[in-house]
Amino acid sequence: MERLQIAVEKARAKRRTKMQETASVPVPNPAPVKPASPAILSETAPAAPLVDTNSAREVAAAWQGLRPLETNGKIFRRNRLVSFEAGPQAAPYDLLRTRIIQQAKLHDWHRVAIVSPHAACGKTTTVANLAFSFARQKDLRTVILDLDLRRPALGKVMGRPMRFNMGDILERRVSFAEHGERYGENVAFGFNNEPARHPSETLQSLQTQEVLREIETTYGADLMLFDMPPMLASDDNVGFLKNVDCALLVVAAERTAMHQIDVTERQLAELTSVMGVVLNKCNYTDGEYGYDYGYY
Repeated sequence: MERLQIAVEKARAKRRTKMQETASVPVPNPAPVKPASPAILSETAPAAPLVDTNSAREVAAAWQGLRPLETNGKIFRRNRLVSFEAGPQAAPYDLLRTRIIQQAKLHDWHRVAIVSPHAACGKTTTVANLAFSFARQKDLRTVILDLDLRRPALGKVMGRPMRFNMGDILERRVSFAEHGERYGENVAFGFNNEPARHPSETLQSLQTQEVLREIETTYGADLMLFDMPPMLASDDNVGFLKNVDCALLVVAAERTAMHQIDVTERQLAELTSVMGVVLNKCNYTDGEYGYDYGYY
């Protein structure tokens, strides 16, 4: 993990050196960062404020109108949704949740895209585990949408068969009130049942901007998390990330190459603020964080 952090910082410093050579305004070196588990390296900037919300009564009614999420402990255990039950195994995701909340409050961020350089980084599993961690943060309302419209996986990971998909919502064929599901009183999901017909065009449309704003307002969302497709796989993120305040990059230990992290982070920085990098699928066996986290 420390080697990854050093490599990331070297890559960032190299990019900044090139910018200094061609620009009249110097770019400061990045501040040192502290490791976390999962590891998150902060690089942040301000964002636009949240849209006006409905009254508390209207928001509460909207949440009660959503269908309750049916949980399945057997499926959750099989798919490594360890955050479903609070405890030692959920601790890394609770820590990541708290770091996200701190960064969001500090910079007035409300929309967070969760991305990865390539497939199989554990991005969707991370999103699902974060959902249960956020559910324990009772004073926050969180809306989580699967916007990987090419290879949707969040519903499968959570064992949720769906009649519609988020493409139907974004194209106004179905309302979110008909489609969304809630877990507890403060986490709502938008799953997919199949790939959308025109994912890139749908994600970058003006109508998508309007629908997201309506969902955010109707449900009084403090945070919206978007499970996005891999960054290097298509142009979907390029067209969509203008709609978010920041992005969190999930990479896989011993699988994601350093140059992939560098390229992805550079592309993200051109489109939105980079909240940080999460090093996933790490082995901790020495009790570095107080006890053995096992494999993530």
